[in-house]
Order: sequence, then structure tokens, then C-alpha cells
Amino acid sequence: MGKSYIDENGDALELDAEWFARSKPSSEIPELADLVRRGRPPLAEDARKQRVTMYLDRDVLERLKADGKGWQTRANALLRKAAGL
Repeated sequence: MGKSYIDENGDALELDAEWFARSKPSSEIPELADLVRRGRPPLAEDARKQRVTMYLDRDVLERLKADGKGWQTRANALLRKAAGL
């Protein structure tokens, strides 16, 4: 098991080179692998959005960004509406 990194008062001790040498990524520890996933669960392939590159007029981009965060989502909604979707 190795030395304990908790002292007699229950406080954590400073981690040393030995600890780092023995450590491994949480993804390699089956009990922890499911606990460390971050973000939303992956979508089905047909439900995923596709990354595109496009050029927009500066005034259009400024207007989309004027309302703050989420401007890409709002742009997507406007394009869906304009496309009749």
C-alpha cells in the first residue's frame, strides 16, 4: 500500500516524489472512471452539431454578440428560423 499521507490528526501531508511516482490517472482506476466524466453526456451521432467556418459581416457579428454569451446558439436559432426548420 505504501506510506500514509494522512497524519495522526487526519490532516493531509505534503505529497512527495514517491506519491507522484506511484500515482496513475483516474481513468485507469475502474472504481473512479465513471466519477470523473465532466460535461454533458455525448449525443448520438445524428444529433451532434457540426463545426463550420464561415465569414460574417462585422455588423452582423457585433449584433449577435451584443446580447452576451450564447451568441452562437442564438445565431443557430436564427438560421433555423430563416431556413424554415
